[in-house]
Amino acid sequence: MAMESTDSTTIQQNVRDILNNCTLTENLDIDKLPIIDIEFYFINLRAKSVGEIVESRYRCNNEVEGKECGNIMERDIDLTKIKVVQDDPSEPEIQLTPNLTIKMKYPEFGIVKDSLKYESINDVTFNMIAECIEYIYDINEEQFYYGHEAEPGEMMTFVEGMNQEQFSKVEKFIQNLPKLQETINIKCSKCGFDHTIQVEGLESFFG
Repeated sequence: MAMESTDSTTIQQNVRDILNNCTLTENLDIDKLPIIDIEFYFINLRAKSVGEIVESRYRCNNEVEGKECGNIMERDIDLTKIKVVQDDPSEPEIQLTPNLTIKMKYPEFGIVKDSLKYESINDVTFNMIAECIEYIYDINEEQFYYGHEAEPGEMMTFVEGMNQEQFSKVEKFIQNLPKLQETINIKCSKCGFDHTIQVEGLESFFG
């Protein structure tokens, strides 16, 4: 029921409420946990409390005589078999200049809510990168600058000041974050086409 809404904000709030209500650990801030941990936690909580199997539906997009088949295919997904995968993991420590290194961390769940205030995908990306900087290390000054101690907007200004090469290094880390993934093989009962579907992300497993 928590995943039935079409509004991402509502889904996020529902997930947060459920995890808060079902977690015995005191003073655990759900928003501070990495997104991938939240998704894995929620999937397994659903499997244990409601059932390991969810029914999913997919539309056949195979073209037959110039038209999309459009047949609705149903498939059960075993939540216990969903894995956390990372195709091309990047090192969290990234050297931007000979004297400047940053260490990245996985994005926290709370960043999803924060991203809603930005209108463009570029702003969302810049904000995510800024929020994922754990610290900046200046070799010359032998000084660490921690993201959680920075003034509001300070890390965003730092990211906006990167050149293209530096930004690409950091963006690669974001693009290769771990994710929930399952490969589904299914044959269309109407046209007979064999589909291989990569299902990724929490919401995709409840469609």
